[in-house]
Order: sequence, then C-alpha cells, then structure tokens
Amino acid sequence: MAEIIIDGKAVAARVRGEVAREVAVLRERGVEPGLAVVLVGSDPASQSYVGMKERDCAEVGIRSFDTRLSEETTQEALEAIIDGFNADSAVHGILLQLPLPGHLDAEAAIARIAPEKDVDGFTPISIGRLVRGLPSAHACTPEGVMELLRAYDIDLTGKRAVVIGRSVLVGKPMALLLMEANATVTVCHSRTRDLPGVCREADVLVAAIGRPGMIDASYVKPGAVVIDVGINRVGDRLVGDVDYARVEPIASAITPVPGGVGPMTRAILLKNTLAAAERAGR
Repeated sequence: MAEIIIDGKAVAARVRGEVAREVAVLRERGVEPGLAVVLVGSDPASQSYVGMKERDCAEVGIRSFDTRLSEETTQEALEAIIDGFNADSAVHGILLQLPLPGHLDAEAAIARIAPEKDVDGFTPISIGRLVRGLPSAHACTPEGVMELLRAYDIDLTGKRAVVIGRSVLVGKPMALLLMEANATVTVCHSRTRDLPGVCREADVLVAAIGRPGMIDASYVKPGAVVIDVGINRVGDRLVGDVDYARVEPIASAITPVPGGVGPMTRAILLKNTLAAAERAGR
C-alpha cells in the first residue's frame, strides 16, 4: 500500500486560504484583484469549469469579470475583447478558456494576452521566461503538481522524473519545472520506444496523456511517486490515466482521481491572479 495518498483537496484548500488572507491585505491597500474569464461557445465541460473558477474567485475575494461569447464569435471580436481586458486596470489576470471552437486561432488569441496578465502561463513570453529560468506565471496544472510535491516534502533533487505527455499545456512546462527543482527529466510521448521500460526507471512518474487507466503496474517502479494528471470521463465516473487499483499498492505516494491534481489547477489560478495584482499594485 502507498505510504502517502496525496490529498489535493486539502492542499488546494490551504492555498485558497492563503490567497484569501493576502487578497484581504491588498483590499485594505485599495487594490481589488480582478480576473477576466472569457468563454467562447457552449461546451458543457468548459461551462462547468468556468463556473467553478468563478465560485473560487468569490470565495477568496477576487472580482470575476465573466464574458461568455457565442460559438460564432469571430477572431477579430475575440481579440478585441482580450485587448479591452489588457487595457482595463481593474483586470489583473485574463483567462481564455480552452478549447476554442475550431474556426478560431487559439495560439493567436493566447499570444494577444498581455504577459503581465497571463495567469494561465500559456503565452509565448511566459513559456519563454520559464525556459530561461526567469520569474513568470507558471502553467496552473504543472505548478499545482509542484505545490503538491512541496506540500508532502517530496525532494526532487537528483531524482529521475518521467513525464508522459508533451503538450504545451502540461507536459512541456511540467518537465521544465521538474528540472528547475533539480530532477533529471525524461519526456515520453506516442513515439517513445519501450514506454513501460522507460517509465519503470522513474522515481517520480507524471502521467498526462488523456487515456483512462493506461498506466498500470508494469509502468511503475516499486516505491515511485505517481502523479496522475489525467481526468477522463468513463460512463458516470471520472478516472485518471493511472490504473489506481493496480498502481497504488506499489507506489510510495500517489494522487487519486478525482481529488488529486484537479483541485490544484484552480487553486494555482487564484494564486497567479493574486501575484499579478500584487505586481500591479506596487
């Protein structure tokens, strides 16, 4: 049995509490942190997720600017909305909910966000600063993973870390953050040869591939720390990329799904918004 079941709900609650206290301090100084949320279309999962983010903002005292656009919104109209928030001093962070409808250019829209208001850590400037080891907003899910590892005093120095998945949203920034923490990192993907063998070398295994239950015990070295970023709906259940029932008995620490990494993504968004407001208020 795993020695540690990593409780993302508890760590996220602690982060939200810290953010709420700091927001109260900022408000006393006359600065009200503001987060602009832009949702295009009517995707049910995106609508639900945006709703949760807005409730999180209300909980910690961050003002939420809710902008919901129709499926037919043009690129020009979307970028005009982003430009408006860039120019609005009441807005400290801009969240563009992904995915966008197919006719829109997500990369161009993300790049339109002012770097100082990029609380998702997705703009080319934010990613570039991360590559160079400079201060920037970190992508929320990878930074949430790092927060979990810190919360449980999991030292990464000299450890072998394997990240399964090379997306710009999770895999690539995750690898960079692990390297910043002095881990030796391998990034695996669909063309990796002997994927189970490579994964078995990991002291820390991060799965972010979007394939339910793919990572079974044959991928995991006994005693490894296993971080499951996957959120997949199977019937009426949410499951991760890791076959939890088979992997948990051999891992030293593991995140469940739900209740592991998921709550951290939203908590880090609040933390990044607070940091952007603090910079603007100096």
